Amino acid sequence: MAEHGSPYIPASESPLELTVRVILVGILLGILMTAANAYLGLYAGMTVSASIPAAVMSMIILRSLFKDVSILENNAVQTMASAGESLAAGVIFTVPALLVIPNLWDDIKLVETTIIALLGGLMGTMFTIALRRLFIVEEALPYPEGVACREVLVAGEEGGEGSQAILYALGIGAIYGLMVKGFQATHHTVEGVVDFLGTKIYGGIDLSVALLSVGFIVGIRIASFIFLGGMLGFMVLVPMYGLMNGWGPGDSSVEQFKGIWATQIRYAGVGAMVVGGLYTLWSMRKSIITGISKALKTSTADDENLLRTEIDLPMRFVFIFCSIIVGMTLLFYWWKTGSLILSIAGAAFLAVTAFFFAAVAGYIAGVVGSSNSPVSGMTIATLLFTVALVWIIGDLMLGLSTPTLMLATMLIASIVASSAAIAGDVMQDLKTGHMVGATPRLQQTAEIIGVITGALVIGPTLKLLHNAFGITKTACLREAAETGRSCDNALLAPQAELIGDIVRGSFVGDVNMQMIILGVVIAVVLIWLKMPVMSVAIGIYLPLGLSVPIMLGGVLSYFAFRSAHIRVDGELRDEPSEWAVAAAKEVENRGVLIGAGFIAGESILGVLVALLIVLEIDLTALFSTGVLSNFLSLIFFGWFVLVFLWLATRTLPNNGNLLRDFGLIFSDLVGKIRSMFRLAK
Repeated sequence: MAEHGSPYIPASESPLELTVRVILVGILLGILMTAANAYLGLYAGMTVSASIPAAVMSMIILRSLFKDVSILENNAVQTMASAGESLAAGVIFTVPALLVIPNLWDDIKLVETTIIALLGGLMGTMFTIALRRLFIVEEALPYPEGVACREVLVAGEEGGEGSQAILYALGIGAIYGLMVKGFQATHHTVEGVVDFLGTKIYGGIDLSVALLSVGFIVGIRIASFIFLGGMLGFMVLVPMYGLMNGWGPGDSSVEQFKGIWATQIRYAGVGAMVVGGLYTLWSMRKSIITGISKALKTSTADDENLLRTEIDLPMRFVFIFCSIIVGMTLLFYWWKTGSLILSIAGAAFLAVTAFFFAAVAGYIAGVVGSSNSPVSGMTIATLLFTVALVWIIGDLMLGLSTPTLMLATMLIASIVASSAAIAGDVMQDLKTGHMVGATPRLQQTAEIIGVITGALVIGPTLKLLHNAFGITKTACLREAAETGRSCDNALLAPQAELIGDIVRGSFVGDVNMQMIILGVVIAVVLIWLKMPVMSVAIGIYLPLGLSVPIMLGGVLSYFAFRSAHIRVDGELRDEPSEWAVAAAKEVENRGVLIGAGFIAGESILGVLVALLIVLEIDLTALFSTGVLSNFLSLIFFGWFVLVFLWLATRTLPNNGNLLRDFGLIFSDLVGKIRSMFRLAK
């Protein structure tokens, strides 16, 4: 291995690895990570890799209870915990769409949701195990997040400070979540609309430290494009539409403004995301072709004479297990659709596409990281192919009812999405294991346990969140019309809304085609401008208030990194020195740990508050808490932003202060902006 030489634990040694305590702690963390990521994904439309926070929390728990903990035990725990988190990403992007589409589900169905998660998760895991030796050993793909997790594990083994940092952040994020979501002591959103030149202008921010942390982790570039999409939707398209067509019903200007966005402009985001997803896959076609062609040539060499660090689960077992999963999928489709022919076609289609996208996701994660792997794009592409398959066989050949056609489409797409979501994470974990010296067979077993844990947890978590908040505005408002429930705090689940809109529109024909075509045009222009179309499209589809804290986090990351450059080089340079780049990397690593802790803390509190709501325990009534004004809510949020910045920049060199650094950076930015707009003489 070129990155770090030999494995941290050589093959000649056999320390403790998949022990009983590892399994118990891994299951516990898997439950927490699955629930927290499900909440974050439904709330913000984004998920964050749990491998690093899981590794740190594993070290904290195991070393608090036991003295003889090995690095391989910690690696096994993070493998199990992150598996459930990744599976949650695939499930929450698709299963809630069954609530969006009328006449399919009126509540989260536990049995069906668990089966979808199990089949998709296990299929993606098995297909990826078959590709481990190819991608990690023979191709030696970099897998950046796997390398980062290796560094965390080694730092913990050798006495790093990362565990303390994430523990502080976890507690602070939990306190913030408790105050905002539990006691409701502050507003979770501050927004307003003003009249301007015959139209309306909106301003708003979602006060979430989790979203702030997401922005810091993804960086200024991605955050700015998401924010650009939000600005395009809320500051350009909605005011133009209102000016030309009127503002419609609503008790306030904010409701009128957001009503136009929800019923009209959001569909421009749909069109842009569909084109963006397909273009993302097209732009990566060489990587996809390479990954698939190599996967078809995977060796099934005899494992008897291999080193401990190269022994996988037997390939015969893997392929037999995959066949069983495909057979079980056929039975599941038959049970839910009542059509054997459509079920056979669906299961065969699933086997091909699941392997295809598992290979694609695993290969792309090796090149750009699993967080950047276009799972949403692959899901949308799968959905379009699935619609065509179901329409040809189910409608033209068998004449099945429209609800059955939509249900069959969603069941196929949800299992493929779960498979693709888990594949990139499995490869990252196996890369980490390869570098620390884990036994692949034992780590793969841990992965399977983690997938099963996540599959068993995700259904009850979704049901809990739906009963407490409502999953998707569409489903909540439909239920509110019958029961009168409040949808003020409904979770947005943007990907699920998007997928539901695509499926319903494909079979019923009531899609807002004018706005979707506008989104297609916007996407084509973005592609022509060589901009990351998916990031901008997501920004159009999400409320602007969510984009603002993400942008703020991205700005903080930029200022923190440039501050490191100033303190090492003594000045701002267009090309910082090697030492300045290294200093900025230390700040980035620290910020990622702090951000992961804030996300986990606020997200876990969100799940706990949901549980209290279902149990009809009202913290605001019990403690008689009031609500701060909008201004004081902003001040409260700002204090946590400063705490985040202070914790994230503790690794900066001590030869300066942030205010001076920020002044220099801001002055430099103003100068660059002026030079961009200065007319040539």
